[in-house]
Amino acid sequence: MLEYVLVFAVPVFVLFVALEIASYRFLSDASELGYTAWDTATSLSMGLGFLVVEAFWKFVTLAALAGVYALSPLRLPADAVWVWVLLFFADDFAYYWYHRTHHEIRILWASHVVHHSSERYNLSTALRQPWTPFTALPFWLPLAAIGIPPWMIFFQQSVNLIYQFFLHTERVDRMPRWFEAVMNTPSHHRVHHGTQAMYLDRNYGGILILWDRLFRTFEPEGVRVVYGLTKNVGTYNPVKVAFGEYAAIGRAVRAATCWRHRLGHLLRGPGWAPPVESAVWQTR
Repeated sequence: MLEYVLVFAVPVFVLFVALEIASYRFLSDASELGYTAWDTATSLSMGLGFLVVEAFWKFVTLAALAGVYALSPLRLPADAVWVWVLLFFADDFAYYWYHRTHHEIRILWASHVVHHSSERYNLSTALRQPWTPFTALPFWLPLAAIGIPPWMIFFQQSVNLIYQFFLHTERVDRMPRWFEAVMNTPSHHRVHHGTQAMYLDRNYGGILILWDRLFRTFEPEGVRVVYGLTKNVGTYNPVKVAFGEYAAIGRAVRAATCWRHRLGHLLRGPGWAPPVESAVWQTR
């Protein structure tokens, strides 16, 4: 089925990871980080775990989208070109806000932090996905509400993620200027994975970079990007990578002195702490 196109893309992902590893072996560049065995193993483990969780979570997602679609009085024709064009932009817009909120709200960041936990930047990093993908669903429900069939939504989500796989590389410098102006590119996405102050919380786009330009979250690549987190996880243990930030939030909430501060640790940004708390509880 078309909505499972992402599963069929896995062999292609593995092939391109192997090709990129070979490119570092035979076309090495000291300015690029390349691969390490432990980092790559962690990324692949996170990707496999994600696929297992998604295999079950898809049923919940399908039920929710189908329920909203069934209740909606709207129906858009799947055989109309304009509906596919609308879906392309609507899906990418939903992804932008999903991605942005998962950087700006700490309890959501606890899931997304997994993807930023590598200090390397290569195609295997794209496979480093969370084992708690449950907070994405609400952002796509409006697409079903306007009458887009759930199978089309699944298909376009897969297209978006496949496109983003190829953004995770240092082997591509810049695309043509017109392409960089409209589309998300490896250069733009390298910025997104940067830890420097000017790069934090920038370039949230999926396929398009237009939303970042529109909502003023765009930052061009300038100085050499340092990848990872401002406080790196310091482990290759997939379980700790998957759930470490949830544990950090739990410690912060338990130590908070009032409900306002507890809610702040959940709903404010990953770098937030009450003025009276000097300890660093978060990974950001």
